[in-house]
Amino acid sequence: MEIQKTALYEYHKNLGAKFVPFAGYQMPVQYTAGIIEEHKLTRSKAGLFDVSHMGQLFAEGGSELSIELEKIIPIDLKKINLNQSKYSFLINDTGGIYDDLIVTKVKKGFSIILNAARKENDYKIIKKALGDKFKLKLYKELSLIALQGPKAEEILENLIKGVSLLKFMNGNSFSYNGNEIYITRSGYTGEDGFEISLSNKIVESFAKILLSKGAQPIGLGARDTLRLEAGLCLYGHDINETTTPIEANLKWAISKRRREEGGFLGYKIIKSNINGHLSRLRVGIKPSGKIIAREGTKIFSLDENVIGLITSGTFGPSVNGSIAMGYVKYDFAKPGTNILLEVRGKKYQASVIKLPFYKKKYVR
Repeated sequence: MEIQKTALYEYHKNLGAKFVPFAGYQMPVQYTAGIIEEHKLTRSKAGLFDVSHMGQLFAEGGSELSIELEKIIPIDLKKINLNQSKYSFLINDTGGIYDDLIVTKVKKGFSIILNAARKENDYKIIKKALGDKFKLKLYKELSLIALQGPKAEEILENLIKGVSLLKFMNGNSFSYNGNEIYITRSGYTGEDGFEISLSNKIVESFAKILLSKGAQPIGLGARDTLRLEAGLCLYGHDINETTTPIEANLKWAISKRRREEGGFLGYKIIKSNINGHLSRLRVGIKPSGKIIAREGTKIFSLDENVIGLITSGTFGPSVNGSIAMGYVKYDFAKPGTNILLEVRGKKYQASVIKLPFYKKKYVR
């Protein structure tokens, strides 16, 4: 299958981007500043990310649509306010996660942001669940960019009046040079920021203006270090079809009513997890010293029995040290538990810690 390019491909090239194939797309992993510098620029100023490889799905319908979607997405769609966004999952019949996603209630239905590698499959699953009763569209003519960091509000408000009034996980339609764009106050970095959905035709000129106002281009490399510091999951690594939201320590993302009433795929297993029948849990892990425990690193108890596996690991520039996440047997999941990590055949000390590694700065 031919590798795809986003509408900003030439723009990235002109900025000196180094590309990698990711989820079927040619994506910028870093620019000339490098991953660590890009990470720090996002934390201190504002970073601009191209996330147009993500899927933008629109489902049209009223209360009946909510009822049908609630069978596969375990949030309370009836209670969600207009323009409010919720983090959730597409669940399978064993309680595993087909994908994690962001659902936003818009005027005629729901907008759903899907992971790039999963979007075609997600579309089929949602289409099958909804049948032909509702209009469903996966947009190819829209781009998605994310402006993240403490200066994001100031930069975007300068360009589009009223975005500063948005609260975290809320959005709205705005007009820009006669074009309708949709902006949500959300992101994947642990910083305040915005995700902007806009036409492929205007995305490059819009991105250039944001850079002229002080934003810096940021690649996938820093996006990964930022999200890991914030304790956020990466689909296909920290969560997948074999992990339940409860094992993934994401119980909070299932609405209270849905946890109690169920009515969605895999509920029996998820309810059993909630009631304490849990064999493993996703935790934060702090290796001692400078070793980096990458994905696939085995986790041992102090008496050297295998108790789990690292799913994400890197150097965290904001915390100036090695950080990781992984799954451990439930008895070892308490923060403060000492463990061992096997890196290149040697075992090193580490400890389980409470997530996130870096305190989030959202505008509530």
